[in-house]
Amino acid sequence: MINKELLTKRIFEVIERKHLEEVLKSGKKLRIKYGADPTAPDLHLGHAVVFRKLKEFQDLGHTIIFIIGDYTALIGDPSGRSKARPMLSEKEIKANAATYFKQVGKILDVKKTEIVYNSGWFKKEDLASTIKLMAKFTIQRVLERDDFSKRIKEGAEVYAHEILYPMMQAYDSVMIKADVEVGGTDQKFNMLAGRDLQRHMGISEQDVITIPLLVGIDGVKKMSKSVGNYIGISEEPEIMFGKLMSIPDELILKYAELLTDLPLDELNKKISSDPRGAKMDLAKEIVKIYHSDKDAKKAEEEFVRVVSNKEIPEKVESVRLKVKEIKLIDLLVETKMASSKGEARRLIEQGGVKIDNEKQSDPNKIISLDKKIILQVGKHKFLTVSDK
Repeated sequence: MINKELLTKRIFEVIERKHLEEVLKSGKKLRIKYGADPTAPDLHLGHAVVFRKLKEFQDLGHTIIFIIGDYTALIGDPSGRSKARPMLSEKEIKANAATYFKQVGKILDVKKTEIVYNSGWFKKEDLASTIKLMAKFTIQRVLERDDFSKRIKEGAEVYAHEILYPMMQAYDSVMIKADVEVGGTDQKFNMLAGRDLQRHMGISEQDVITIPLLVGIDGVKKMSKSVGNYIGISEEPEIMFGKLMSIPDELILKYAELLTDLPLDELNKKISSDPRGAKMDLAKEIVKIYHSDKDAKKAEEEFVRVVSNKEIPEKVESVRLKVKEIKLIDLLVETKMASSKGEARRLIEQGGVKIDNEKQSDPNKIISLDKKIILQVGKHKFLTVSDK
């Protein structure tokens, strides 16, 4: 017997479900693959949804192979992208990857996890090997991807190196002898490419498990570091709590379902009568998972103190800029408090930006940095900024 929730809870689709159920019933220990490209130093709660499912398999004795895609990161995964990702240097990729071990350990047992870099095999390949790999796929098949076909219809470029990405992810599955690959729903094409390549090479095809994507704290797009709507797994408890309190009420139940084991029926009732209280329960639970119960309680107290009493948090991140003065609109972008000048302008015009507790209204106002200032965006985001 297998736990029914193993292949249903927090899962969108299983390919091939019947085959995977039979293998699990047989008692065979599986090699289960998950990969992440180190395009940014932080793993976020969107990744955690997948890690929680991997932990369920790990607790049953299956082997988790976590592939750090340091080589595929040179290309950048085109999944869900309206344009090509900027290419990173090897130095940037190495620095980002160095942070992943500790973060993965917040959910998985790293001692029981195989952590490998795909540069381990791709650096040994030559042009002839790459051509042989490409010969296993057709352009028509690759261009079936929604993101590629959408770009072509809109007249946007699809670069040749991006076409290689699903082939390389597929080759990862061959090299580690994957029985199962787990990833977000946006990874379905890449994971099915793994099945195709395994079949072409005469080896057993991996089963595929797709996991629902976590919507970011903006309530619009999937959680993403590049969009800025993310909550990092390793963020400070107070920051994590504040970000969770900023999500739309409509996301409370979905976050609870994908990120916690809170009883959903009880939480749903509380949402109807006291949505703020329900959101605080959710925030406390998630902070407790990634930090501790003590940290969660302290973060709650800090949130109440800052929001209810309109005080400044005890811990505020500091940023130094190499300029003496700067336009307000540029300040928000440079400090990453806004992802673009357009977003910065909207935040200012909507009254969401304060400096030293004074509301700002002019995007082009010159801000002096010869002494430390406190920059506030919205209710929960604070920074101290100076030129020193």
